[in-house]
Amino acid sequence: MSHRQSRSYARPWILVALGVLLALTFGTATAPRASAAAFRFWGYYQLKGTSWTFAPKGPAQVTPADGAVEGWRWAVGSETDTRMPRGVVTFAQVCADTPAKSGTKRVGVVIDFGRAADAESGTPPTPRSACAQVPTKATGADVLAAVAAVRTEKGMVCAVGSWPATGCGGPVKTVSAAAKAVDDKVTIAVAKPAEDKASSSNTMTIVLVAGVVVLLLLGALLTLLRRRRTETA
Repeated sequence: MSHRQSRSYARPWILVALGVLLALTFGTATAPRASAAAFRFWGYYQLKGTSWTFAPKGPAQVTPADGAVEGWRWAVGSETDTRMPRGVVTFAQVCADTPAKSGTKRVGVVIDFGRAADAESGTPPTPRSACAQVPTKATGADVLAAVAAVRTEKGMVCAVGSWPATGCGGPVKTVSAAAKAVDDKVTIAVAKPAEDKASSSNTMTIVLVAGVVVLLLLGALLTLLRRRRTETA
C-alpha cells in the first residue's frame, strides 16, 4: 500500500476520532466545528508489516494478538493530515528479551510523544517502545496501561506517560507552520524488560548468604591465626 493510499485509508477514522473527541469534550455528537482547523489528541495505531495504520476501533474494543505492535502518537491532526508514530519498531526488536509465558501474550508498544510543535506547551519526552506481557484477553487499553501511566477522562486517553501533564487535547483554531511541517523520522528507543521481582529477591538473598559465609570464614581464619601466634609465643 502506498503512502497516499494509507493516508486515504486513515482519513475516515481521523474524522471519527475528531467527532468522538468533540462529543466527549462538549457533550454533543456534532461534526468538527468550522472554527477549529485541527485537533490535538492521542492517536491509536496498529503496525501492519512495516507501516502504521489508524486503528479502526478504540483501544478498549481491540484485542491485539500475540506478536502485534500497537502505536500511540500525540499530535495536531486533521482530516487531511494524519500524524502517525514517526518510527517503526518490530515485534522481534521490542520483545526479543521478553520470554513467552503460558497464559499471556506479548504485544509491542510504541509511544511517540510528538514534536514540540505538537505540544500546547513544554518539551515532549523522547519516543520510546516497550514489550507488554499481558493476559491473552487483554485489550489495547490494557496493553498500554501495562507499559505506561495512562490518564483518561470520560473514556478518552488524555495523557500517556504523564504527557501532557494537564488537559485532554481539544480543538486547535490555528495550526502553526511548524505543526504543518512534514514529520522527520526518529529512532524509537527500546526499553529493557523489568527484572522479575521474585528473581531479583532470590538474587539478593543469594548475595547476602554468600556475604555472611565469607565473613564467617574470614572470622574463623583470623581466630586460627591468633591461636597459632599465641602457641608460638
